[in-house]
Amino acid sequence: MPRHVAVIMDGNGRWAKKRLLPRVAGHVKGVELVREMVRACLERGIGYLTLFAFSSENWRRPQDEVTLLMQLFVKALEQEVEKLGRNGVRLRVVGDLSRFEPRLQELIRRAEETTAGNSRLELTIAANYGGRWDIMQAVNRMAAADPVRCGAWSEADLEPYLAMNYAPEPDLFIRTGGEERISNFLLWQLAYAELYFTPTLWPDFDTAEFDKAIQSFQKRERRFGRTSEQLTEAPDA
Repeated sequence: MPRHVAVIMDGNGRWAKKRLLPRVAGHVKGVELVREMVRACLERGIGYLTLFAFSSENWRRPQDEVTLLMQLFVKALEQEVEKLGRNGVRLRVVGDLSRFEPRLQELIRRAEETTAGNSRLELTIAANYGGRWDIMQAVNRMAAADPVRCGAWSEADLEPYLAMNYAPEPDLFIRTGGEERISNFLLWQLAYAELYFTPTLWPDFDTAEFDKAIQSFQKRERRFGRTSEQLTEAPDA
């Protein structure tokens, strides 16, 4: 069972279009699927779930759609945080939050504080997030923390400054909707993740579809640079 699953939830708009519905209907349905995915992770003992909700590039979408997405984010925080807390879920939001309205920033802060003591599942929402932004902000913070040092930085030096330094790297990356790229999501952290792409649109990605992704992951051999023979000889090395 993967310890950490990361998901790009793609296909909300196309799901709505196929049903002759406004795009917002797809986003509303997509929020419902988040609840189902959280339940699925809790039931399967998965400790970390990271969802790409809004990329730094999504600001380019039509203004009315961006406004609706922000409203859905506010509504979800208002309605879901208590339920998350009751189920032992810790919520974190990563990304450049400075561009959000003050009310949304405050709701995020309160949600993180309210759920900070929970440890059954770490639910991370990536919002106004980009993998390149994450690496650059980590570099800048690392340099600011030790301005005297010059060069010779290592990966271990940088990792504490990444937005998701509290979580293990994802074991399984899922993208719904048919596209087969990672779209500037967790560029550093996905280095050794197993990638799973499906044409299923996010609002249709139910528990059965999630189990298909997990079954695909379980059939793969994760060598991390070693040979199959080495894994057989020393599986825990």
